Amino acid sequence: MVQDDDNSVSDVTFHPTTAMTDNPLVDLGQQARAAARILATAPPAAKNALLEAIASGLLAHQETILAANALDVADGRSAGLRDNLIDRMLITEQRLASYAADTRHVANLPDPIGAEFDGRLLPNGLRVSRRRTPLGVLGVIYEARPNVTIDIAALALKTGNAAILRGGKEIQRSNLAILAVIHDALAQAGLPPAAIQYIDNPDRALIGHLLKLHEYVDVIIPRGGANLHRFCRENSTIPVITGGVGICHYFVDESVDVDKALPVIHNAKTQRPSVCNALDTLLVHEHIAASFLPRMVDYLAPAGVTFRADKTAMRLLSGYEAVQPAGPDDFDTEWMNLTLGLRVVPGLDAAIDHIRRHSLNHSDGILTQDWSNAQRFLNEVDSSAVFVNASTRFNDGGQLGLGAEVAVSTQKLHARGPMGLEELTTYKWVVLGDGHVRS
Repeated sequence: MVQDDDNSVSDVTFHPTTAMTDNPLVDLGQQARAAARILATAPPAAKNALLEAIASGLLAHQETILAANALDVADGRSAGLRDNLIDRMLITEQRLASYAADTRHVANLPDPIGAEFDGRLLPNGLRVSRRRTPLGVLGVIYEARPNVTIDIAALALKTGNAAILRGGKEIQRSNLAILAVIHDALAQAGLPPAAIQYIDNPDRALIGHLLKLHEYVDVIIPRGGANLHRFCRENSTIPVITGGVGICHYFVDESVDVDKALPVIHNAKTQRPSVCNALDTLLVHEHIAASFLPRMVDYLAPAGVTFRADKTAMRLLSGYEAVQPAGPDDFDTEWMNLTLGLRVVPGLDAAIDHIRRHSLNHSDGILTQDWSNAQRFLNEVDSSAVFVNASTRFNDGGQLGLGAEVAVSTQKLHARGPMGLEELTTYKWVVLGDGHVRS
């Protein structure tokens, strides 16, 4: 069971036979395509100056953005939204400063557009290489996370891509305040404001129309719950990159250094429990379970963590108020809160088997001092990021040196893991000859 957000589209009715001429988003698509052509040839200095202007604008308009966000958060609380969704919606001064810093970081990264690679001279004298180019127009559907608006805009503009955004209705005021900063910076830079467009109509049927805008949009990137991803895959006439949903695991090996492992588990579970790379399930080797589990519960419970334990773990933790028996769906749940599943396993083989059956291939790790077991785990667990003795919270574009991310892809084509600058590019072959003809 994976928890969904506002973009779950479970109540969307859309008819796939809708003609392009009946699509209410055609104007947005046409404007985005025209803007993408201009951005594709914008010089790196102009794009970097644009991102610097956006970063400065976020800070200069801090009061307006925070006021808009406060209204969104107040409405969300009144509507009874879960605490994890409220946390995703919330913008603080500290968070806004980090958004600006991330935008500047993207500006300072090397520009991938125009870079040539895999160059070689063929025996017939032809010089061939591949040159990076923008994808074109991104269609991004996402949840109640206003930071995503900034991340997408920064990465798209740096790579010469236009974007059509559809964020969760709960953060409409916040997104529009941020978009005003982005559009002002685009206008000052002499670049088309249509490069970053936002669907401000909350009608969920428009998601279906965006998925059919294949003449103008080159890729769809959903960031939300499992229902949204499924809906996009099943209804889009545009390639879809899915990800951002994770049931994340650690296997605690019998060789573990407990003093080092406990802070890693604490960080992965509690540092920000409402995100997709937060820890959901802890698998513990049976040889150390009796000593490790009580110590681990004592370490995490003061932070508000509660536990859902299998029969063996439940027996070892009897008497702990924070521990309850695991239900039938608990090991298939992305908790997005301070709940942690516990299971005792016979060893590495059983841990890998559990991860293969229950993981969504997002972030999984091993805590061990046995390097051979670490290597087996790295080789046999096929997730977008695998970890040895490190927090799953590092599966993030900013943390892995990408500056920011559009999404964390859990599929294999064409990108996997955090999608930064290079993942928003494709390439074309460049062939240089001197009157060459094919015989």
